[in-house]
Amino acid sequence: MTTLRLAWLFARRSASARSTVALPVVAFAVVTALLLIVAGGAQAFFSWTDDMAGLYQVLAVIALSLLIVPLVALGGSAARLSARRRDDRLASLRLLGATPGMVTALTVIESTVLAVVGALAGAFVALVASPLVALIPFRGEPLGFSVLLAPAWVALAVVGVGVLAAVSAVVGLRGVILSPLGVRTRQQAPRVHWVRVVVTVAVVALVAGAMSTLSAVPGIGVLVTVLAVGFGGTVAVLNLIGPWVLRLVASGQARRARTARRLLAARSILESPKAAWRQVSGVAMTSFVAVVAGVGVAVLDAAGDGADAQSRMLVADIRTGVLITIVASFLMVACSAGVNQAAAILDRRDLYVSLDRIGMPVAEMNAARGRAVLSPLRITSVGSAVTAAVVLFPLTGLSLLTSPLTLATVAGCLAAGILLVWAALRATRPVLTRVLAEPSPSL
Repeated sequence: MTTLRLAWLFARRSASARSTVALPVVAFAVVTALLLIVAGGAQAFFSWTDDMAGLYQVLAVIALSLLIVPLVALGGSAARLSARRRDDRLASLRLLGATPGMVTALTVIESTVLAVVGALAGAFVALVASPLVALIPFRGEPLGFSVLLAPAWVALAVVGVGVLAAVSAVVGLRGVILSPLGVRTRQQAPRVHWVRVVVTVAVVALVAGAMSTLSAVPGIGVLVTVLAVGFGGTVAVLNLIGPWVLRLVASGQARRARTARRLLAARSILESPKAAWRQVSGVAMTSFVAVVAGVGVAVLDAAGDGADAQSRMLVADIRTGVLITIVASFLMVACSAGVNQAAAILDRRDLYVSLDRIGMPVAEMNAARGRAVLSPLRITSVGSAVTAAVVLFPLTGLSLLTSPLTLATVAGCLAAGILLVWAALRATRPVLTRVLAEPSPSL
């Protein structure tokens, strides 16, 4: 009962602190809605049984593998929103005598409730959007309501999102339970080990090797597995190496900084490379998807208008699939950029208040925030695109990777992704203003 009372007390926050509740709820809603819509589309594809069904199912698996990993990453990011403020509260409770079990229970309750509320909202959004999704044409006719998932699958998705939030919360509690004073005084900076580089290089090399042997794959099932694991695994290891690269670059920038904004931007990245990566990871994933999509567009252009109706229909369907994948990727970028930018301000409330009190202009703080995001963004976008090119090279060759359509598609997607992040930076400026207006919110 004491734990439940404390959980209810923490839920009753000041008006300005409600953002810490709204942000993860919105993120989980977007994650769940996109997950259900993507899964519904895949279900429609796998309900076909004719001669062309196998090819469409391979294309569906490629799209799923490109989107599922970023969706899971976005869900994990949502589970960690405002983690610093939560850790401060819980570390204070530990110092006052709260048991590890109570701290764990409080965290699981808070994170799971927010995740389930967001997941239920996302399920409702997916249901409302289903008539529009059903109108998307494939094979010469709309998908229809075969995109609707059974209630059991929807319930499983909601439960899965709740479990993801609970697990992320428990994993993040290790430092609070073991060293509450270090967390409370912020003496322990997160470390990013170089082993991530070794694992990433090994995975990318393995996937590139597997792509070079696809022509010898014996059956459609093995082909689908290789493509799904290959693309999904490569996207996953980008999340592994990203924080290490950002820490390395930010260390050099901090040493060479000659202005306050440059130093503040570099130190913001070094404070938590993983948090800095989460702010730009959406565009990194979009960059990877853009290369795959660009190659697909180039292949379609090289194929030209097919001599028969079936070929023309296949080309049109692949174009539709590429467009849907890019749009879904951009939705994730918009959500990830918005919630992570706002969460970064809330997590660094004390820093911004201190800077305001010593006289730093708000415009300079916003400029430092922009540099702390846009500088890593350029690095991760290019690095992700190069990784995708390395993986696809054995499969497509250099001519398709460097064709004008491929390059134009990649450039357009990167420009749109960077624009979304820049818009998120601009949109979260009022959050910083509110933080400075109310520097000491209640717990």
